[in-house]
Amino acid sequence: MEKMFSLLSYNTFGIDVKAARFIEYHSVEEFGRFIAKGCLDGNFLHIGSGSNLLFTQDYDGTILHSCIKGIDLLDEDDGSVILKVGAGEIWDDFVAYCVQHGWYGAENLSLIPGEVGASAVQNIGAYGVEVKDLIVSVETVDNSGELHTYSKDECIYSYRNSLFKRSENKKIFVTAVVYRLGKHEHFMLDYGAIRRELSNVGTLDLKSVREAVISIRRSKLPDPKVVGNAGSFFINPIVTSTQFSVLQRKYPEIPFYKLLDGTVKIPAGWMIDQCGWKGKSLGRAGVYAKQALVLVNLGGAEGKDIIALSDAVRHSVRQKFGIDIHSEVNII
Repeated sequence: MEKMFSLLSYNTFGIDVKAARFIEYHSVEEFGRFIAKGCLDGNFLHIGSGSNLLFTQDYDGTILHSCIKGIDLLDEDDGSVILKVGAGEIWDDFVAYCVQHGWYGAENLSLIPGEVGASAVQNIGAYGVEVKDLIVSVETVDNSGELHTYSKDECIYSYRNSLFKRSENKKIFVTAVVYRLGKHEHFMLDYGAIRRELSNVGTLDLKSVREAVISIRRSKLPDPKVVGNAGSFFINPIVTSTQFSVLQRKYPEIPFYKLLDGTVKIPAGWMIDQCGWKGKSLGRAGVYAKQALVLVNLGGAEGKDIIALSDAVRHSVRQKFGIDIHSEVNII
């Protein structure tokens, strides 16, 4: 355990804050030893690589971080493989591993920042795929050291949400995630610009799809090693068909995605762009010039600067469209 630990390298926004105490553990057993020593008495927060966090001040408590690694083949048949992956594995490394082995399902989720444990908490998604589509079960430990495995259904997944994001479950920590990947060719290409990106590719395979997704993401999203950001800051709002009809009459060019339950998802980035925020800044925080869904640290920003920009953007969208957009990023 380290005290007054800098979290600068543990949040991709690049906010320079400290934690009163910082603990990394490499196994469930080691985590249990920290519990036995009373290290979790008082406030605590479990984080991944900080790709979905915004710290607004120093954290007066204990920050926990899992370094549990490993990709283990649990089962295999003619059509699929089942893999158990440690929560501390880098998500994109796992996607690359699947592509390398010829396993289908994760390729559209290439280059999403963060760790495997966070993938199951956030229900990460991109280009028509959500990680819940791959998850079989999630292994956890709580702050008392009790182990529990949740089936996919028990995780109550929805758009960018899960059982683990509920405030009453913040004492439950993911230690491993079990995924099912396919062996037979199956691609999801009709969402976003993937098919267009692949138009000049000679061979359609896992590698080319992964490369296409990476190319698209790099063209839209800033590298957090260069420009502090947490990827998409806002969740795309979902409205009723009636609400959407009203909006579409007023804005015929509005992009949308119809969902199976009849509701409609509207790109928050488009609305922010229509409000004139793309490429604009407020103090040391800005809206990324290539993707209005992304807020960036222009250099030396504090958490309060990002919050002030977020509030201003949300107000503009509410005034113009009558829709309240919400943060996808966890604000601490």
